Amino acid sequence: MDFLVRAQRSGQRSLGREPNRACGVRALQRSVVVALALAAAACGPGPSELPAAPGEWQDFTGSWNAAGSRRTLPVGADRRASIVDLRGTMLLAGPGRPGVGFRAEVIALVDSATGLQGRSVWTDEHGERVFSELKGEGTAAQNRITGEIVGGTGRYAGATGSYEFSWQYVVEAEDGSIQGRAVGLKGRIGPRPPNAGGARP
Repeated sequence: MDFLVRAQRSGQRSLGREPNRACGVRALQRSVVVALALAAAACGPGPSELPAAPGEWQDFTGSWNAAGSRRTLPVGADRRASIVDLRGTMLLAGPGRPGVGFRAEVIALVDSATGLQGRSVWTDEHGERVFSELKGEGTAAQNRITGEIVGGTGRYAGATGSYEFSWQYVVEAEDGSIQGRAVGLKGRIGPRPPNAGGARP
């Protein structure tokens, strides 16, 4: 704030010397604009920018809470298959995060014998998206899930990376309603490769 105080005092002194008050006001405005521009330049790009250098990878961590539904069918004496549809808010941290907050959606098929296969879409505040494919064990004892980032839209087009987490159910109602959260969410993201084409959903 010191630069703003100095700019204001400079403008006040100019105001005292200038016979025309409008000239002093314009001088003060120019000083403040220049000071703010220098301060913004010193801050550099925000943490939500994807790394630009080819081959550069950056790490992120985060949290994800979601609610939705699950439909389950018995497909054997000791085997069940479920379709899971989840939506919630994902918040990411770390200098390499692709963004601060996303609306995260997942549709997955969970087989108690073969594990989980799913697709996820993260949508940021500008409506731009990150696409990923999910795989995991999908059981209560072994529920580690991995995601592969396979592109996106806008500034996420062509982005690559991976992440992982464990899923913990908080609410499981008899009507199929579920709520849960990701535990230990962490990953890394890299820039789109040179001459990357369109995104793959």
